[in-house]
Amino acid sequence: MRIAARNLVWGVRRRTIVSDVSLDVQEGETLGLIGPNGSGKSSLLRLLAGLRRPLSGRVEIGGQDIASVPRRTLARQVAFVQQSAATDTNVSVRDVVRLGRTPHRSALSGWSAEDETAVAAALDRVDMAGHRAQAWQTLSGGERQRVHIARALAQAPRVMFLDEPTNHLDIHHQIEILRMVRDLDLTSVVALHDLNLAAMFCDRIVVLRNGAVAASGTPEAVLTEALLRDIFRVEAEVGPSSRPGQPHIRFKAG
Repeated sequence: MRIAARNLVWGVRRRTIVSDVSLDVQEGETLGLIGPNGSGKSSLLRLLAGLRRPLSGRVEIGGQDIASVPRRTLARQVAFVQQSAATDTNVSVRDVVRLGRTPHRSALSGWSAEDETAVAAALDRVDMAGHRAQAWQTLSGGERQRVHIARALAQAPRVMFLDEPTNHLDIHHQIEILRMVRDLDLTSVVALHDLNLAAMFCDRIVVLRNGAVAASGTPEAVLTEALLRDIFRVEAEVGPSSRPGQPHIRFKAG
């Protein structure tokens, strides 16, 4: 599904956090959101996913203004993976993933074969089927992120939004998670803080500064030495990597 945002504005009290943002995400594309801390990445993601209503502007998913789409209908099309989630409840991996079926079930409906198939397929897709009976509290950080994504996949969405899904993970799990997201047959928007990972796994990148779009384009076009100096206030060398069109950033110590 294609995503189109037009002139989005959102804030709290008198502070504007998202300022006149417009962007387009093509069907099947992975778009990366990058920017300094406080640049509005998480707030923009929540606006795009329909979790917050803009003060002005609009978001269309699949050509429909999401403000006019019933919440349950939207939840069948759109999944949101937050940075992290903790629970003290003694639940299994399967129980967590089952929550993804909520938009497809009424209050009185029982658990169906279709629900079970969706959960099993989601666990298979993130390579966690062998952990289905394992307690949530015993999982590693990378495994928990895989389960978060499985829960989102159990919704059977067409679009997925991810808010820094690799936060606090070691580099092996960061690469593993982002490779998995890129290979999903979905339209994805992912907020990231690691610029080299954004270059590796995103088709296009939008750079935010003070809630506004500072740059947009392919990683090769966007991630320049001048932009890194201007937006992130770092000195770096940007050169080619082993993959065409994928720049590699080498930060200077000073």
